[in-house]
Amino acid sequence: MSKTHQLLAFLVTFIWGTNFVFIKYGLDELPPFLFATLRFFLVAFPLVFFLPKPKAPWSLIATYGVLIGFGQFGLMFYAMRSDISPGLASLVVQTQVFFSIVIAILFFKESVKGIQWLALSVVLTGIVLIAINVEGQTTTLGLVLILLAAMSWALGNMSVKKAGNVNIITFLAYSSLFSVPILASLSLYFEGWMLIKNSLESATINSLYVVLWQSIGNTLMGYGIWNYLLSRYDATIVTPWALLVPVSGMLASHLILNEPMPYWKLIAALLILTGLGINLYTSQQSKT
Repeated sequence: MSKTHQLLAFLVTFIWGTNFVFIKYGLDELPPFLFATLRFFLVAFPLVFFLPKPKAPWSLIATYGVLIGFGQFGLMFYAMRSDISPGLASLVVQTQVFFSIVIAILFFKESVKGIQWLALSVVLTGIVLIAINVEGQTTTLGLVLILLAAMSWALGNMSVKKAGNVNIITFLAYSSLFSVPILASLSLYFEGWMLIKNSLESATINSLYVVLWQSIGNTLMGYGIWNYLLSRYDATIVTPWALLVPVSGMLASHLILNEPMPYWKLIAALLILTGLGINLYTSQQSKT
């Protein structure tokens, strides 16, 4: 990657890491599926009225929309409402890096080295450590949902790679058309019209700022840059940059939200980042 693209990758990781604090603020006033619906609604509209359909099959556009809209953010917002802390969520969701490798092995027939299995074992050790030390802010359900969100993100990355060289902003806008209906349906079913109505009526201006940042800053800017990089480089080169997300995520959560940082959480973070780092090194070595 060029130095410019490395700076862009670093910018994305900073946006995504600190974004977990903003998500927590949004969930204080909005139920999770309504929050996610608003986020992707503002990504799609009004852009779809001005931008042409991206040069990609509708099947890939829809797949990405469902995977990222519901699979990643719907599940993650639901988990972060009361089942996992923001800092821990920012860490566990980065297992998407390794899921991406596993998916490439299973569906794209890429080979795997022995050291990558070692890396997987290290990552899983970190996950198990988190699971056996679930605290008041974290439950087993929350951990499972974040892992499913990570899997959805990894599958979404593969969808972008398969779409090829497309206009990223257009792709995000049109894919969000498929995120909104499923998220809105889940909001109506699980949260109910009265909660939706009351939440919108009682929401402060802060909720508007958070939703706008989710749509413009985190999605259009963050995922726009990320998917642009994925369209130019191999996923094994781009996705490991996400390892920096929990660094800013856990630090921001600790400093702003006073999230506790016990020793086991630091050890789990070290194990997960070490495992993913081994994978990054292995992937880079295979390119040389």
